[in-house]
Amino acid sequence: MKKVIEEKFILSSKHQKLLKQINFGDIFSTTNHVDSIKLIAKSIFDHTPKWVDLLFTLRNKMVGLIGLKNEIPKDYTNDFKVGGYVGLFKIYNLEDSECILGLDDSHLNFRVIINKGIDNYYNINVITLVEYNNLKGKIYMSIIKPFHRIVVKRMVANACNHEL
Repeated sequence: MKKVIEEKFILSSKHQKLLKQINFGDIFSTTNHVDSIKLIAKSIFDHTPKWVDLLFTLRNKMVGLIGLKNEIPKDYTNDFKVGGYVGLFKIYNLEDSECILGLDDSHLNFRVIINKGIDNYYNINVITLVEYNNLKGKIYMSIIKPFHRIVVKRMVANACNHEL
């Protein structure tokens, strides 16, 4: 059994309303019936491999040159509650089986939904939604997309726990 799979992109009506428009989306899934949504979210976003850290460092240097966000937000806190952050991403909604994170910037807005279901396998769904705010967002995403898939798949693997 694979640690992580990419699923067909289907959204609930609740999730379709998170952004005004969804220009890009994907879903990666893994299995974990042991950990809480908090531990799963922190496993995904707080423990990245060194090569992912290097990609983020490179990204931050490059986007700073064209005026995009590359600094820690002024309201940053690592409290696991609505308004707090997991990694670099703000918590917008938090429930026992779901955490919605995201970031809004001048070029694009995005949300990451971590959903913990009850299926025997691949019960953890990590959904990425992106809304382009302008041409800069569309160009940015076209450059980032190949890296996004590799990075997200690797980060979701951090949450894998096959114990049933």
